[in-house]
Amino acid sequence: MTRLGESVARASELLTQDLSSDKTVERLLEETGSRRYLDLTDLSPTEQAELIASRTVEILPGTEELAKRIEERRGAGRGLAIKLGIDPTAADVHLGHVVPMIILSRFQRMGHDVTLLIGDFTAKIGDPSGRTAERPPLTDEDIARNLAGYQDQVRPFFDFERVSLRQNSEWLAPFTFPELLGLLSQVPVSQLLQREDFRNRLAAGSGLTMSELLYPIAQALDSVALECDVELGGADQLLNLQMGRKLMELRGQRPQLVVTMPLIEGTDGTGAKMSKSKGNYVALSATADDVFGKIMSIPDRLMKPYLEAWTEWTDAEIAAAVARVEDRSLHPMDLKKVLAGEVVAALYGVEKAMAARAGFVAQFSKKSFTDVETPVVDAGEHGAESIATVLSKVLAFQPSASAARRVAKQNGLRLVIETEGGQESVVLPEAQAVRPLAEVVAETLAGTGAAPGSGTVYLKAGRKIAQVRGV
Repeated sequence: MTRLGESVARASELLTQDLSSDKTVERLLEETGSRRYLDLTDLSPTEQAELIASRTVEILPGTEELAKRIEERRGAGRGLAIKLGIDPTAADVHLGHVVPMIILSRFQRMGHDVTLLIGDFTAKIGDPSGRTAERPPLTDEDIARNLAGYQDQVRPFFDFERVSLRQNSEWLAPFTFPELLGLLSQVPVSQLLQREDFRNRLAAGSGLTMSELLYPIAQALDSVALECDVELGGADQLLNLQMGRKLMELRGQRPQLVVTMPLIEGTDGTGAKMSKSKGNYVALSATADDVFGKIMSIPDRLMKPYLEAWTEWTDAEIAAAVARVEDRSLHPMDLKKVLAGEVVAALYGVEKAMAARAGFVAQFSKKSFTDVETPVVDAGEHGAESIATVLSKVLAFQPSASAARRVAKQNGLRLVIETEGGQESVVLPEAQAVRPLAEVVAETLAGTGAAPGSGTVYLKAGRKIAQVRGV
């Protein structure tokens, strides 16, 4: 059994246990956290390729080709030449930026030759990917300051001591105009204009500079200079990465494989990409308590993609945990606390993750709603109406009944029952959202063993809560 296999066997056993237990969670965080430093060289080429593929959007021309090339390089006594390019456009970094670094770390620990390419030259152009307007160019001072901040913040997820750092000004600055014209004569303009963001900007009448149009060429020349086997990038970088394959072929080199990674959705659950401009991000410079609390605020549906993006859990482990939530043997809140602990542990260590967990529980989980001023819904007056209708028309918690059902689908709809013995929260599945409020409350009380009138009942949708009277 491989070292990873042994770790999975230990963690899988912990995942079947009580994940509301601090002791169990601490052991789990220690086990899965140790994988960030685990030597993966004992994995077969196929296992390596599959482990990379499990966290990517796409591998071109395919996972089998990646395994084949790993096998070839291993036979020659060397690893693949892996490249990730970054343009240091900002000094502060959020969790969305670490996704490619985690994949790069896996390649590194598999024994491959990893190059982190600093786009000091291309940063002065500005990568237009995903932009609706021109990106302002950076100065040399901006680039140096941003790069220093980037390394400091991303360091918990990547070993910078075992990477080759290169700057693309090494080969792009001396590139001559005749060389550029000769190269451009072999690249159709139509290929450069395939990008949807370019077409959208032109259709909207926005500016598109020649420097932006040539950005994919500059990035492709990086791959030529480094003779890459594999280049990593976000899903929005696909056309840039494919240009690398084309230019390598034109230069008589074996085209690189392309590995694209998902763009992480922001914490607000609106579907927008994690972004500082939208405020839906988790800063790597935030305190342990702030990181934990921010993760705990996400919609339940984001737990699975966040576990995939930021942890070293395997697909099987994530599937097992999600299945426990779906069959209600594991409360979504307990899994979310584990996820938040994983992120904090990666940044600050397990001890601080457990302290943040304890702080969150003390501040929120054990809080009595009797001390909070909440709206009231009368079950005698509105008990015959569906819960979705009550949430939308009576309480105005949701813009529509369908929106209320979506909250339930994301495990965000609950009945909370407070008695002298404490608080019990019951997740209501989507089917319950269309049933009469009074019926659901009565059935839930009976299911928990609480007698009618023995406690206070609250209806909770996301972060909004109302007391239900007359039950």
